[in-house]
Amino acid sequence: MKNAAVGLRPHSGWAAFVAVSLERGEPVVLFRERAHLVKVFNYSFRQPYHTAARAPLEEGRAFISQVRAEARRLAYRGLRRVQTKLQEANYRLKYCGLLLASGRALPGLEDILAAHPLIHTADGELFREALMHASGKCGLKQLQVREKELLERAAKVLRRKEKALLWQVTEMGKPMGSPWSQDEKFAALVGWLALSAGKDRSTAS
Repeated sequence: MKNAAVGLRPHSGWAAFVAVSLERGEPVVLFRERAHLVKVFNYSFRQPYHTAARAPLEEGRAFISQVRAEARRLAYRGLRRVQTKLQEANYRLKYCGLLLASGRALPGLEDILAAHPLIHTADGELFREALMHASGKCGLKQLQVREKELLERAAKVLRRKEKALLWQVTEMGKPMGSPWSQDEKFAALVGWLALSAGKDRSTAS
């Protein structure tokens, strides 16, 4: 059974999932989808801190907790679905690559809701945290990379020029068809990076 990795590029309320493996040392795409991390795909749930800011503090706090719990459940369900599909194709999902934002530490809820830029940051971090939690629950070895550092880091680790990497991840998606946007390309690249960073790159019994 060959090892595989899933790359995740999160957004508010959803994430791009791309699973990759290595064939003769080169990456191939095994699976991709855009997974919802909220049951009701509308502004209120996709932007929970924005929603909380318009409610009394404790009501807003409860709403955020509800969205966070739901996002964790849906993220876990999505990753388990990937694991199952890959296992059926004789691949073992072992690694997870997750793209991060700036990594800025957030203050308490009251301070977040008092500053609109922090509200935006907190919305994104809630869904990233849900994916982190789910990948840990699935037993995946996780690699976290700040998105602004992805190309530079990948070029160094994979020993390829940045332009060559972008061309390759574009070509990787052609057999999958549309959509294969920057979301899927970056998810594929961080998945490839997570897979290459793993100690066991060979087939396993």
